[in-house]
Amino acid sequence: MRRTIALLVTGVLAAALTACGVSIPTDPYGTLDRVRGGTLVVGATANEEWVQIDGAVPTGSEPELVERFAEHLDARVEWVTGSEQELIDRLDRGEIDMAVGGFANDTPWSEKAAMTAAYVDEVDEQGETVKHVMLTRMGENAFLLELETFLTEKA
Repeated sequence: MRRTIALLVTGVLAAALTACGVSIPTDPYGTLDRVRGGTLVVGATANEEWVQIDGAVPTGSEPELVERFAEHLDARVEWVTGSEQELIDRLDRGEIDMAVGGFANDTPWSEKAAMTAAYVDEVDEQGETVKHVMLTRMGENAFLLELETFLTEKA
């Protein structure tokens, strides 16, 4: 009897949430909806072949991926450059939507920023495998999922 009631309550809640238009994953700050057809604000920090900063627009493999992701969202990219610490602080304040800079999945910033799944592996000079990620604002899960899906398909 308890099991039947629990299943009934679960079904009613699921139907109610669906009827209310609640979708999962969500973005508490609406990043994906705001960026789609608008502006993707990206922080970049220099890191050898991943990101070079010689002018107003960063170059390298990660900025190229970001530009393609923005195109996928029908958005334009606004670049912000700075140190890793500056970019993490800007992510936390919602001033940028994502950060690139050759980050690895063992980054110490994982407590302050959400990481994509590793989208490319590289073997470093010591023969160790380094799994590269991009960083987004904590909690913006719909945006993170869209970025991860893009990276899985395009990277």
